[in-house]
Amino acid sequence: SGKLSSTVKRDDSTMMNADMDAVEAENQVELEEKTRLINQVLELQHTLEDLSARVDAVKEENLKLKSENQVLGQYIENLMSASSVFQTTDTKSKRK
Repeated sequence: SGKLSSTVKRDDSTMMNADMDAVEAENQVELEEKTRLINQVLELQHTLEDLSARVDAVKEENLKLKSENQVLGQYIENLMSASSVFQTTDTKSKRK
């Protein structure tokens, strides 16, 4: 009877160890998955930061180009108004 009792205890202990090992393995898998997800989130955050910085740079460049276009447009307009080639002709005065 003593042998049977110690065998049952060993079997229970072995089963408990196996259950604990299974839980530990499951926890390890969950931890690895959480780590992978955290790394993926961090990578996406960095990508978003890079894209935001790029958008800001493009906006700034766009404003600069708009300003330059306005200056060039005004310059061209001034040249055209100063040149006799681009002066508007008054057809009524020519008919008189």
